[in-house]
Amino acid sequence: MAILETIRIKASQRPRTIILPESDDNRTIDAVNIILDKRIAKITLIGREEIKKRIISRNANEVTLIDPATYAETDKMVAQYYEMRKSKGMTEDEARQVVTGDYVTFGALLVRNGLADGFVAGANHTTPDVIRAALRCLSIDRSVGTVSGAFLMEVPNSPFGEKGVFIFADCGVNPDPNANQLAGIAISSARLFKKLTGAEPRVALLSYSSKGSSGGEMVKKVVEAVKKAQESAPELIIDGEFQVDSALVQEVARTKCAESPVAGRANVLIFPDLNSGNISYKIVQRLANARAVGPILQGFTKSCSDLSRGCIVDDIVDAAAITSLMAS
Repeated sequence: MAILETIRIKASQRPRTIILPESDDNRTIDAVNIILDKRIAKITLIGREEIKKRIISRNANEVTLIDPATYAETDKMVAQYYEMRKSKGMTEDEARQVVTGDYVTFGALLVRNGLADGFVAGANHTTPDVIRAALRCLSIDRSVGTVSGAFLMEVPNSPFGEKGVFIFADCGVNPDPNANQLAGIAISSARLFKKLTGAEPRVALLSYSSKGSSGGEMVKKVVEAVKKAQESAPELIIDGEFQVDSALVQEVARTKCAESPVAGRANVLIFPDLNSGNISYKIVQRLANARAVGPILQGFTKSCSDLSRGCIVDDIVDAAAITSLMAS
């Protein structure tokens, strides 16, 4: 069974409440119908009452619809947001405009206040829009200390990774993470892989060098990150630095990194910067016909996921399932 179908089934066994704030997007409504029919998650939509008429699922009556203009708790949420942002120069009127006008921020505030378990957005918002709402409204997990964006990759007919399944990170947030941030990204990504697949994560921090085969400041950063991650999470299998073939291909690993517990067997790939991560996931997605779901936002105490504005309906469904499973 494909991993994404497995995740949908897992999520349905203990469905969580997920907010989909982009109710004006047809893809969101189509996704809601699938999510409800398969009972993948409980859904809260943000928007006007007429939106419910577009939900044709036999479980349509189970959707919660919240309109910020009429919601009883909106004034409290405006006051809360103002308190959070006034040190940045925001006025009360500006806070009200954001909370009532930006449904992604409104959804993130609902999650912050425990009225939902997570949110998924990005079908018609940019990644910076979604991340900004999460950063302003949700708490950062101090045990990790770094927010990042991971992709669940499923590569058909691949002998690598976990039968073609990988986590790639960071592919969406940090342009040039330092060693501490890379270590946090590695730890978050390992835990995410375990949560979604149930398999043992084997985390490779990637570089243009394999175990000292080359030098330079970029390599030093990755080496330091490996050490920090191993010290912070000794229970996880994390190693590096690796060239990507050393991380994935056992024949290459036996030559270059024979003693490593990760080399040749990696299923979690941590990229040294956003350029390499973003380019790599898109190359694999297009050239290998892989499914890429994300960026799944990591490093918060609550669950949330971003979407590509070019997403299809199944991407929204799968992001909701992943976000629900993360919250369980």
